[in-house]
Amino acid sequence: MTTPVFETRSITKSFGGLTAVDQVSLAVQDGQIFGIAGPNGAGKTTLFDLVTGLVRIDSGEVRLRGETITHASVNQICHRGIARTFQHPSVFDTQTVLANAVVGAQFGSGRGWWHALRKDRAALDAAWAELDFVGLADHARSAAGPLPVFDKKRLMIASALATSPVMLFLDEPFGGLTLQEIDALMELLTRIRQRGVTIVLIEHVMRALMTLSDRVLILNQGKVLFEGSPREVMAHEDVVRVYLGESVTRAGDSGDE
Repeated sequence: MTTPVFETRSITKSFGGLTAVDQVSLAVQDGQIFGIAGPNGAGKTTLFDLVTGLVRIDSGEVRLRGETITHASVNQICHRGIARTFQHPSVFDTQTVLANAVVGAQFGSGRGWWHALRKDRAALDAAWAELDFVGLADHARSAAGPLPVFDKKRLMIASALATSPVMLFLDEPFGGLTLQEIDALMELLTRIRQRGVTIVLIEHVMRALMTLSDRVLILNQGKVLFEGSPREVMAHEDVVRVYLGESVTRAGDSGDE
């Protein structure tokens, strides 16, 4: 059997008396788009925080390409090939679009964001390439702060791609977008996959999630409720009862964890 490019083994995290992530195991194959969904408060963003090093895991293991990264730092995890975006657009508002992308390129080099000030040629080249890839090259010299939501989301993706990732973790990339923007972002994620980047995404917009994903995992109250193909997930009685009965298909839905 093929070794997963990424897997978690019974990872758990509690905050006081609340177990936010409870014995979650998953395996992502190389080149897949792996979707994660579930009710608000199910532990989805906390799971991302654990596997990307922002929050320390209480127990369990995280493995990338067969090697443990369970307690690696954010910098180490990024340097190993994992990049992520956040649920709410997070950019350096007073910096240019290009400078934001350069930060990603420098961070992926393993030298940290503070080295972005040096703006070496390799980082600049990587930043320009990814801005062009996501369709923001014409805005490179503009300040990032005034960008509309869709452009900020594309900028976050460009900055993440500039780290040269093996895997891209996207937290609700479709939230707050119009139908036309959702279609455009779906096309962009398909092109990212074609580059050989494995994608894991948290998403509430069912049209995007079920169209793009090879596998979908449903979380509920910190635990895995079900995992399967999009067709299997949509037909599963417990998933329909716990999650799909909610109003989750609207384009602008955004949850909080």
